[in-house]
Amino acid sequence: MGETNEDSSRLPREIFRRIRRLEIKTRKLVEAVFSGEYHSVFKGSGMEFAEVRQYNPGDDVRSIDWNVTARSGKPFIKVFNEERELTVILMVDASASGNFGTEGRFKMEAIAELCATLAFSAIRNGDKVGLLVFTGSVELFIPPSKGRKHVLRIIREILFFKPQGSDTNVIGALERLSMTVKRKAIVFLISDFVTEEPLTKPLSVASKRHDVIAVEVFDPAEKTLPDAGLVTLLDAETGEEILVDSSNPDFRIRFDKEVRRREMYLKKTFGQCGVDHIPIPSNKSVADPLVKFFKKREKRLASGR
Repeated sequence: MGETNEDSSRLPREIFRRIRRLEIKTRKLVEAVFSGEYHSVFKGSGMEFAEVRQYNPGDDVRSIDWNVTARSGKPFIKVFNEERELTVILMVDASASGNFGTEGRFKMEAIAELCATLAFSAIRNGDKVGLLVFTGSVELFIPPSKGRKHVLRIIREILFFKPQGSDTNVIGALERLSMTVKRKAIVFLISDFVTEEPLTKPLSVASKRHDVIAVEVFDPAEKTLPDAGLVTLLDAETGEEILVDSSNPDFRIRFDKEVRRREMYLKKTFGQCGVDHIPIPSNKSVADPLVKFFKKREKRLASGR
Protein backbone atom coordinates (compact mmCIF):
# COMPACT_ATOMS: atom_id res chain seq x y z
CA MET A 1 0.00 0.00 0.00
CA GLY A 2 1.49 3.34 -0.99
CA GLU A 3 1.42 6.65 0.84
CA THR A 4 -1.63 8.72 -0.02
CA ASN A 5 -1.16 12.11 -1.61
CA GLU A 6 -2.73 13.74 1.42
CA ASP A 7 -0.25 12.07 3.79
CA SER A 8 2.86 12.61 1.71
CA SER A 9 2.09 16.25 0.90
CA ARG A 10 2.43 17.12 4.57
CA LEU A 11 5.97 15.78 4.78
CA PRO A 12 9.19 17.18 3.35
CA ARG A 13 10.34 14.90 0.54
CA GLU A 14 13.51 13.65 2.30
CA ILE A 15 11.60 12.84 5.48
CA PHE A 16 9.00 10.96 3.48
CA ARG A 17 11.74 9.01 1.69
CA ARG A 18 13.41 7.95 4.94
CA ILE A 19 10.12 6.79 6.41
CA ARG A 20 9.24 4.94 3.22
CA ARG A 21 12.65 3.21 3.10
CA LEU A 22 12.24 2.05 6.68
CA GLU A 23 8.73 0.78 5.96
CA ILE A 24 9.94 -1.25 2.98
CA LYS A 25 12.92 -2.59 4.93
CA THR A 26 10.82 -3.84 7.82
CA ARG A 27 7.78 -5.02 5.86
CA LYS A 28 9.48 -8.17 4.57
CA LEU A 29 10.56 -9.12 8.07
CA VAL A 30 7.06 -8.53 9.42
CA GLU A 31 5.39 -10.61 6.71
CA ALA A 32 7.90 -13.46 6.75
CA VAL A 33 8.47 -13.89 10.44
CA PHE A 34 5.85 -12.31 12.65
CA SER A 35 2.60 -12.98 10.81
CA GLY A 36 2.14 -16.32 12.56
CA GLU A 37 4.14 -15.87 15.77
CA TYR A 38 3.27 -12.36 16.90
CA HIS A 39 -0.05 -13.11 18.58
CA SER A 40 0.92 -16.56 19.85
CA VAL A 41 3.76 -15.24 22.05
CA PHE A 42 1.47 -12.67 23.66
CA LYS A 43 -1.49 -15.00 24.14
CA GLY A 44 -3.34 -14.19 27.31
CA SER A 45 -1.72 -10.82 27.76
CA GLY A 46 -5.07 -9.08 27.60
CA MET A 47 -7.93 -10.59 29.62
CA GLU A 48 -11.45 -9.18 29.90
CA PHE A 49 -13.92 -10.06 32.67
CA ALA A 50 -16.91 -11.97 31.28
CA GLU A 51 -19.02 -13.37 34.14
CA VAL A 52 -19.20 -15.09 37.52
CA ARG A 53 -20.39 -18.70 37.55
CA GLN A 54 -20.60 -21.54 40.06
CA TYR A 55 -17.41 -23.51 40.65
CA ASN A 56 -17.14 -26.88 38.89
CA PRO A 57 -14.68 -29.65 39.78
CA GLY A 58 -11.49 -29.07 37.82
CA ASP A 59 -11.77 -25.29 37.72
CA ASP A 60 -8.73 -23.28 38.73
CA VAL A 61 -9.15 -22.45 42.43
CA ARG A 62 -7.16 -19.25 41.85
CA SER A 63 -10.20 -17.93 39.94
CA ILE A 64 -12.56 -18.19 42.92
CA ASP A 65 -14.46 -14.96 43.60
CA TRP A 66 -14.33 -14.93 47.39
CA ASN A 67 -16.81 -12.07 47.77
CA VAL A 68 -19.57 -13.84 45.83
CA THR A 69 -18.65 -17.15 47.45
CA ALA A 70 -19.02 -15.64 50.94
CA ARG A 71 -22.42 -14.09 50.12
CA SER A 72 -23.90 -17.19 48.48
CA GLY A 73 -22.36 -19.87 50.63
CA LYS A 74 -21.30 -21.72 47.47
CA PRO A 75 -18.00 -21.43 45.54
CA PHE A 76 -18.13 -19.17 42.48
CA ILE A 77 -15.35 -18.28 40.06
CA LYS A 78 -14.59 -15.32 37.80
CA VAL A 79 -14.53 -16.10 34.09
CA PHE A 80 -12.33 -14.09 31.74
CA ASN A 81 -12.16 -14.03 27.96
CA GLU A 82 -8.94 -13.37 26.14
CA GLU A 83 -9.07 -10.04 24.37
CA ARG A 84 -8.37 -10.38 20.67
CA GLU A 85 -7.11 -6.85 20.46
CA LEU A 86 -3.76 -6.11 22.09
CA THR A 87 -2.21 -2.78 22.97
CA VAL A 88 1.50 -2.30 22.28
CA ILE A 89 3.44 0.54 23.89
CA LEU A 90 6.88 1.47 22.57
CA MET A 91 8.86 3.16 25.35
CA VAL A 92 11.89 4.75 23.68
CA ASP A 93 14.93 6.12 25.49
CA ALA A 94 15.95 9.17 23.43
CA SER A 95 18.84 10.27 25.68
CA ALA A 96 22.09 11.45 24.11
CA SER A 97 23.82 8.09 24.51
CA GLY A 98 21.66 6.83 21.62
CA ASN A 99 23.64 9.07 19.27
CA PHE A 100 26.61 6.72 19.40
CA GLY A 101 27.79 4.25 16.81
CA THR A 102 31.11 2.75 15.75
CA GLU A 103 30.01 0.27 13.10
CA GLY A 104 27.74 1.64 10.40
CA ARG A 105 24.92 3.30 12.32
CA PHE A 106 23.91 4.94 15.58
CA LYS A 107 21.97 3.13 18.27
CA MET A 108 18.95 5.37 17.58
CA GLU A 109 18.87 4.15 13.97
CA ALA A 110 18.67 0.57 15.21
CA ILE A 111 15.91 1.62 17.61
CA ALA A 112 13.96 3.16 14.71
CA GLU A 113 14.20 -0.11 12.75
CA LEU A 114 13.11 -2.07 15.82
CA CYS A 115 10.12 0.20 16.49
CA ALA A 116 9.02 0.09 12.85
CA THR A 117 9.11 -3.71 12.88
CA LEU A 118 7.09 -3.97 16.10
CA ALA A 119 4.62 -1.26 15.08
CA PHE A 120 3.88 -2.78 11.67
CA SER A 121 3.54 -6.19 13.33
CA ALA A 122 0.94 -4.72 15.67
CA ILE A 123 -1.22 -3.06 13.02
CA ARG A 124 -0.93 -6.12 10.76
CA ASN A 125 -2.72 -8.02 13.53
CA GLY A 126 -5.30 -5.30 14.14
CA ASP A 127 -3.76 -4.12 17.42
CA LYS A 128 -3.21 -0.66 18.81
CA VAL A 129 0.26 0.83 19.19
CA GLY A 130 1.38 3.85 21.18
CA LEU A 131 4.67 5.68 21.75
CA LEU A 132 6.30 7.10 24.86
CA VAL A 133 9.60 8.94 24.33
CA PHE A 134 11.69 9.84 27.37
CA THR A 135 15.02 11.30 28.42
CA GLY A 136 15.34 12.76 31.92
CA SER A 137 11.58 13.31 31.63
CA VAL A 138 8.80 12.07 29.38
CA GLU A 139 8.99 14.31 26.32
CA LEU A 140 6.32 12.77 24.08
CA PHE A 141 3.35 10.46 24.47
CA ILE A 142 1.22 9.32 21.53
CA PRO A 143 -1.84 7.38 22.76
CA PRO A 144 -2.37 3.89 21.32
CA SER A 145 -4.33 3.74 18.09
CA LYS A 146 -4.65 1.64 14.95
CA GLY A 147 -3.82 2.04 11.30
CA ARG A 148 -0.92 2.57 8.97
CA LYS A 149 -1.19 6.36 9.06
CA HIS A 150 -0.85 6.26 12.84
CA VAL A 151 2.21 4.01 12.64
CA LEU A 152 3.84 6.29 10.05
CA ARG A 153 3.42 9.15 12.51
CA ILE A 154 5.13 7.11 15.23
CA ILE A 155 8.02 6.25 12.92
CA ARG A 156 8.36 9.89 11.89
CA GLU A 157 8.60 10.95 15.53
CA ILE A 158 11.25 8.34 16.32
CA LEU A 159 13.35 9.28 13.29
CA PHE A 160 13.17 13.05 13.65
CA PHE A 161 12.29 13.80 17.27
CA LYS A 162 14.58 16.42 18.82
CA PRO A 163 14.79 15.70 22.56
CA GLN A 164 15.18 18.55 25.00
CA GLY A 165 17.06 16.49 27.57
CA SER A 166 20.24 14.46 27.27
CA ASP A 167 20.07 12.29 30.40
CA THR A 168 18.03 9.18 31.23
CA ASN A 169 15.24 8.63 33.76
CA VAL A 170 13.79 5.17 33.28
CA ILE A 171 12.04 5.28 36.65
CA GLY A 172 10.17 8.46 35.74
CA ALA A 173 9.12 6.99 32.40
CA LEU A 174 7.76 3.85 34.10
CA GLU A 175 5.82 6.00 36.58
CA ARG A 176 4.29 7.97 33.70
CA LEU A 177 3.38 4.69 32.00
CA SER A 178 1.58 3.54 35.14
CA MET A 179 -0.41 6.80 35.35
CA THR A 180 -1.25 6.96 31.64
CA VAL A 181 -1.84 3.38 30.44
CA LYS A 182 -4.39 1.79 32.75
CA ARG A 183 -5.28 -1.36 30.82
CA LYS A 184 -2.80 -4.18 30.40
CA ALA A 185 -0.44 -3.66 27.47
CA ILE A 186 2.59 -5.20 25.80
CA VAL A 187 5.35 -2.75 26.74
CA PHE A 188 8.67 -2.73 24.91
CA LEU A 189 11.07 -0.72 27.09
CA ILE A 190 13.80 0.18 24.58
CA SER A 191 17.04 1.62 25.97
CA ASP A 192 20.78 1.06 26.21
CA PHE A 193 20.24 0.97 30.00
CA VAL A 194 23.37 3.04 30.59
CA THR A 195 22.05 4.07 33.99
CA GLU A 196 22.71 3.41 37.66
CA GLU A 197 19.05 3.82 38.59
CA PRO A 198 17.64 1.20 41.02
CA LEU A 199 15.18 -0.32 38.57
CA THR A 200 13.95 -3.35 40.53
CA LYS A 201 10.97 -1.69 42.27
CA PRO A 202 9.59 0.34 39.33
CA LEU A 203 10.02 -2.56 36.92
CA SER A 204 8.28 -4.93 39.34
CA VAL A 205 5.36 -2.53 39.66
CA ALA A 206 5.08 -2.12 35.88
CA SER A 207 5.34 -5.86 35.18
CA LYS A 208 2.46 -6.62 37.55
CA ARG A 209 0.11 -4.65 35.31
CA HIS A 210 1.77 -4.96 31.91
CA ASP A 211 3.75 -7.51 29.92
CA VAL A 212 7.11 -5.71 29.95
CA ILE A 213 9.96 -6.64 27.60
CA ALA A 214 13.30 -4.87 28.12
CA VAL A 215 15.10 -4.35 24.81
CA GLU A 216 18.76 -3.42 25.30
CA VAL A 217 20.23 -1.77 22.20
CA PHE A 218 24.01 -1.50 22.42
CA ASP A 219 27.03 -0.69 20.27
CA PRO A 220 29.63 -3.51 20.11
CA ALA A 221 32.33 -1.12 21.38
CA GLU A 222 30.34 -0.73 24.60
CA LYS A 223 30.78 -4.44 25.29
CA THR A 224 34.27 -5.05 23.89
CA LEU A 225 36.71 -2.13 23.98
CA PRO A 226 38.63 -1.73 20.69
CA ASP A 227 42.42 -1.79 21.06
CA ALA A 228 43.06 1.68 19.57
CA GLY A 229 45.70 3.23 21.79
CA LEU A 230 44.99 6.68 23.21
CA VAL A 231 41.33 7.61 22.74
CA THR A 232 39.02 10.24 24.19
CA LEU A 233 35.85 8.80 25.70
CA LEU A 234 32.81 11.08 25.87
CA ASP A 235 29.83 10.64 28.16
CA ALA A 236 27.13 11.92 25.82
CA GLU A 237 24.64 12.47 28.64
CA THR A 238 26.93 14.56 30.88
CA GLY A 239 29.41 15.94 28.34
CA GLU A 240 32.34 14.66 30.42
CA GLU A 241 35.46 13.67 28.46
CA ILE A 242 38.32 11.44 29.57
CA LEU A 243 41.54 10.44 27.79
CA VAL A 244 42.36 6.73 28.17
CA ASP A 245 44.87 4.25 26.82
CA SER A 246 42.67 1.55 25.35
CA SER A 247 45.73 -0.66 24.83
CA ASN A 248 46.67 -0.65 28.52
CA PRO A 249 46.08 -4.17 29.94
CA ASP A 250 44.99 -2.90 33.37
CA PHE A 251 42.48 -0.48 31.85
CA ARG A 252 41.10 -3.19 29.58
CA ILE A 253 40.64 -5.51 32.55
CA ARG A 254 38.80 -2.81 34.51
CA PHE A 255 36.65 -2.05 31.47
CA ASP A 256 35.72 -5.73 31.03
CA LYS A 257 34.89 -6.08 34.73
CA GLU A 258 32.60 -3.06 34.57
CA VAL A 259 30.84 -4.44 31.49
CA ARG A 260 30.31 -7.80 33.23
CA ARG A 261 29.08 -6.02 36.38
CA ARG A 262 26.45 -4.08 34.42
CA GLU A 263 25.39 -7.20 32.51
CA MET A 264 24.95 -9.16 35.74
CA TYR A 265 23.01 -6.28 37.32
CA LEU A 266 20.60 -6.08 34.39
CA LYS A 267 20.19 -9.86 34.21
CA LYS A 268 19.45 -10.06 37.93
CA THR A 269 17.08 -7.08 37.84
CA PHE A 270 15.09 -8.32 34.86
CA GLY A 271 14.93 -11.83 36.32
CA GLN A 272 13.66 -10.62 39.70
CA CYS A 273 11.00 -8.50 38.01
CA GLY A 274 9.78 -11.20 35.62
CA VAL A 275 10.79 -9.07 32.64
CA ASP A 276 12.03 -10.62 29.39
CA HIS A 277 15.32 -9.25 28.05
CA ILE A 278 16.31 -8.87 24.38
CA PRO A 279 19.90 -7.71 23.73
CA ILE A 280 20.27 -6.18 20.25
CA PRO A 281 23.61 -5.03 18.77
CA SER A 282 23.16 -1.78 16.85
CA ASN A 283 25.44 -2.80 13.98
CA LYS A 284 23.20 -5.67 12.82
CA SER A 285 19.63 -6.19 11.71
CA VAL A 286 17.10 -6.44 14.53
CA ALA A 287 15.66 -9.55 12.87
CA ASP A 288 17.74 -12.31 14.43
CA PRO A 289 17.41 -11.18 18.09
CA LEU A 290 13.66 -10.66 17.68
CA VAL A 291 13.14 -14.03 16.02
CA LYS A 292 15.19 -15.71 18.75
CA PHE A 293 13.06 -14.01 21.42
CA PHE A 294 9.77 -14.92 19.75
CA LYS A 295 10.73 -18.57 19.34
CA LYS A 296 12.09 -18.85 22.90
CA ARG A 297 8.97 -17.28 24.34
CA GLU A 298 6.65 -19.40 22.22
CA LYS A 299 8.46 -22.54 23.43
CA ARG A 300 8.22 -21.39 27.05
CA LEU A 301 4.48 -20.71 26.74
CA ALA A 302 3.94 -24.09 25.12
CA SER A 303 5.64 -25.79 28.07
CA GLY A 304 3.46 -23.84 30.50
CA ARG A 305 6.34 -22.03 32.23
